[in-house]
Amino acid sequence: MNTPPSVNALAAPLLETLLRDAGRLRIAVSRNAEGVALVDAGITVPGSIQAGLQIAELCMGGLGEVRLAALPREGWPTWLQVRTSQPVLACLGSQYAGWSLAASAEETGGKKFFALGSGPARALAAKEPLFAELDYRDRGDTGVLVMEVDRPPPPSVIAKVLRDCALQPAGLAIVLTPTASLAGTTQIVARMLEVALHRAHALGFALHDIVEGSGCAPLPARGADALQAMARTNDAILYGGQVHLSVTGSADAARELARKLPSENSPDHGRSFGELFEAAGRDFYQLDAGLFAPAEAWVTHVGSGRTWHAGALHMDLLRSLWQEA
Repeated sequence: MNTPPSVNALAAPLLETLLRDAGRLRIAVSRNAEGVALVDAGITVPGSIQAGLQIAELCMGGLGEVRLAALPREGWPTWLQVRTSQPVLACLGSQYAGWSLAASAEETGGKKFFALGSGPARALAAKEPLFAELDYRDRGDTGVLVMEVDRPPPPSVIAKVLRDCALQPAGLAIVLTPTASLAGTTQIVARMLEVALHRAHALGFALHDIVEGSGCAPLPARGADALQAMARTNDAILYGGQVHLSVTGSADAARELARKLPSENSPDHGRSFGELFEAAGRDFYQLDAGLFAPAEAWVTHVGSGRTWHAGALHMDLLRSLWQEA
């Protein structure tokens, strides 16, 4: 049996490159009093789309490729392309934002802190039930965690990450990517394949049968604030995301996955995320879970060579939201 790769070991050289090229990427690197590296990719510095591309690959544990396609299509000028030959480990074992990290106002000495950690360090802590399903836990003396936040995590949260990952401070890096930043917008839209994998998991599809994955989605301009940025990045995937999964197992299961995967299966489909979020009282968990899926999907059954397709792009909606008349 093949030993699964270490997502943190594969991410380490990507982190080194990110830190080395900080000036060129318009990001800032510092260390806290204990020696943990904090990478600001858009809080006090401009950041960049290129930084977002590199952070997205780092977030996939070095198991994915993320590219910018500046070739106008479907009436939009810029698209992101993602591919991996380890879709389950790259997307769910590393990239997925599933580690809940919080601190009270008393712990921070001010405002409460909450973030969902993503990236390879999740696999060192393995605090989420998902890792038992994946039968995967990483080991190592270095780790990197990505947080979609607009301020650095407080000492109590950093201490928890160090403790749960069994890392020394010098071995941990935390990358901070506000949603309303160039890097943040880019690394979020680069999750179109991860969103598809998460939806496949929710539908009960056997994860070990997903053997290849690729996807693309339009990259919007960053939002003027966090709410607008969250709406734009979600809409990019829900109405502009396309994925292609190659699967083993039964052909019937592959056909059903293609049929059920796209976001059009949700009763909320057809309205912008911003509108839906406001209608739900800005409570993310009041939204229909089936909405969080790519707009269009192809599923290829490796054994038979058959491919099924479902869903469609809704670029008219996106252009009405993103583009001036």
